[in-house]
Amino acid sequence: MYGRDVLAGDWRRPGRGTIPEVPAEHGLVVEDADGRFCGAVVACDKEAVTLEDRFGRQRVFPLEPAAFLLEGRAVTLVRPAAAPAGPRRSASGSIAVEGLRARVARESRIYVEGVHDAALVEKVWGHDLRVEGVVVEYLEGVDDLPAIVAEFGPGPGRRLGVLVDHLVDGSKESRIAAQISSPHVLVAGHPFVDVWQAVKPAVLGIPAWPSVPRGVPWKEGVIAALGWDLAPGDAWRRILGAVTTYADLEPELLGRVEELIDFVTAADETG
Repeated sequence: MYGRDVLAGDWRRPGRGTIPEVPAEHGLVVEDADGRFCGAVVACDKEAVTLEDRFGRQRVFPLEPAAFLLEGRAVTLVRPAAAPAGPRRSASGSIAVEGLRARVARESRIYVEGVHDAALVEKVWGHDLRVEGVVVEYLEGVDDLPAIVAEFGPGPGRRLGVLVDHLVDGSKESRIAAQISSPHVLVAGHPFVDVWQAVKPAVLGIPAWPSVPRGVPWKEGVIAALGWDLAPGDAWRRILGAVTTYADLEPELLGRVEELIDFVTAADETG
């Protein structure tokens, strides 16, 4: 693509120009000098950088002079400068509590629909939840939500927050949520068919989440449309692995999770 002689000759000789040094920031897309591997930076230490291509394959390259191509130009990748001193932030954007020891769990809980929802909430808000002593549990769908709420037994100091997928007007989920009337329960939801869609497409290097025809299982339809040769579980691990902070998620999910955390942690104040 870029020709075979990008590094031909003695590029150090005066008059040949200087090979620029570029920090190997996370997400930077480069190609090795031989043009055999192109990928985004996913890790970097003082000696090597790890690139991941669009198929999820990873390769480690030494940080050698002029070993990479950036937009067709030879560059030398260098380890990024250390972050400036200051309060460390958690993945949710909150100030991290150093030396954290998890608080004894509250009686209040947050329920989410499935394993994937729970894993995503843990990855982004896990630090905050341990600070507050909030346990997240997952359900197998919300069809039996009224019975689940009754079994939980909400009350003062024992609040329940429920995160629901596809909570939009006219949906089955909205009709189920409308059956919950306890002031000690908050049902909040995002508009996405599945929590996968709450991850911004750009994080995965795709322009948008594909539309899936009615009658086709959503996850399998997405995987097929994206051309991923992966089982749903492996596809999810790929998606979750691309998420590092709250900035990788859509605001429709961010707001609802923060709302639920605020609701269940206010129980001690109001109960």
